[in-house]
Amino acid sequence: MATSSLPFSLLAPAYRFVASRRITLAGFSFSATAALRVTSWLSSTLTTTHHQTLLHAGRLTLLAAIVALLLYITSRRLRQRPVYLVDYACFRPPSSLRVPLAKYVEHAELAPCFDAKSVGFQFRLIERSGFGEETCLPPALHLIPPEKTLNAARAEAERGIFSAVDAVLAKTGVCAQDIGVVVVNCTLFSTTPCMADMVVRRYGLRSDVRCFNLSGMGCSAGITGVGLAQNILQRGDDAAYALVVSTEILTSDYYSGDERAMLLQNCLFRMGASAALLSTSRAHARRTTRRGERGIALSKEVMSVAGDTLTAHMATLGPLVLPASEILAYALSFVARRVFNRGVKPYIPDFRTAFEHFCIHAGGRAVIDELQRGLGLSDELVEPSRMALHRFGNTSSSSVWYELAYLEAKCRVRKGDRVWMIGFGSGFKCNSAVWVCLRPPAALVSGPWDGCMHRYPVATVQ
Repeated sequence: MATSSLPFSLLAPAYRFVASRRITLAGFSFSATAALRVTSWLSSTLTTTHHQTLLHAGRLTLLAAIVALLLYITSRRLRQRPVYLVDYACFRPPSSLRVPLAKYVEHAELAPCFDAKSVGFQFRLIERSGFGEETCLPPALHLIPPEKTLNAARAEAERGIFSAVDAVLAKTGVCAQDIGVVVVNCTLFSTTPCMADMVVRRYGLRSDVRCFNLSGMGCSAGITGVGLAQNILQRGDDAAYALVVSTEILTSDYYSGDERAMLLQNCLFRMGASAALLSTSRAHARRTTRRGERGIALSKEVMSVAGDTLTAHMATLGPLVLPASEILAYALSFVARRVFNRGVKPYIPDFRTAFEHFCIHAGGRAVIDELQRGLGLSDELVEPSRMALHRFGNTSSSSVWYELAYLEAKCRVRKGDRVWMIGFGSGFKCNSAVWVCLRPPAALVSGPWDGCMHRYPVATVQ
């Protein structure tokens, strides 16, 4: 078995090498061919032995110069330093903010903005959502009626963001002055000054820190923020750290109306935040996105659109991570469908051959079900997503970090393991982050799952 699979294992690196350097290789071929053509033309015009000797020396010099130039250009273009995950932390809301289903329904019945049909709709939706009894909402939404003010929203932001950042700085021992990049993402709540400025002011970061505030990008923005920080670090100082904060603020956009498509946000989103510290230094690395009430509408077409987006995303990601055997099987299936019979069932690559762990955005039970079915994943592989949804609810872009924390709390991540984080967002967007474990994480003494991990996994609504 090992002998027959050897050629396939060599094809994948060769394919990735050629694909990533196709422009440079084409330029080299063109330049070498042109140089040979020029020297050949010159040789036909020179007849003396002395001139022929000079010609051969000139030809060798010219070819050496071209090769040296192309190698220099290639090294400059492709010299990208790896970016490492130093550590991360997730905000764990206090138990005083938890919202069991009975409490949510009681508040909805007492609120003057919902009629009986709206309350019943919200009850049925949450009952089938996969949520447990410990998901949390911000303090302003525990009031009757909810306090949807700017001050209340900023208080929610400060509570979640500062708790997560405090935790990650305490875990790593990194000085705030060493942070050179700050990326904060939040879809719904965007103020001036922005939340990235709020972080800079709170921790007294240096005056030349580069700040970015991502809004309106949905639940995939956390992975987008990691990619942005990675691009900046690869072009910056070796000693720089990047802080990536992901959260969603619910207070300001709570919907107080009867339109069902807009009531979904009240039922499906819960309080959460995460902070991740990245660096190009490997020393401490662990691993290498109308009148009435304002609200957010979610339509029934979102699942079909998500499926189309995921298909296109997998076609882009697949050649970079899949083994050659899977790439070849997909290519043969594609040719068979196009040339011989369009009725041939398309081959779906087995991404389990590329990753040991999956952190699928906990956007809801239906989202996890569809990805499990489409990717052919076992219950154990989607367990982190289902348990994060059960314990914390849909925390938007920070959900994938709660899932990674679940894997580490269960001691499932080992050296060399690959973790696929995948997030979905408005627009529609699909973003991925692939992490490779450089060393086994230490046993967690605290974190979002502290005190409750012994109860998980639990049976969830199917």
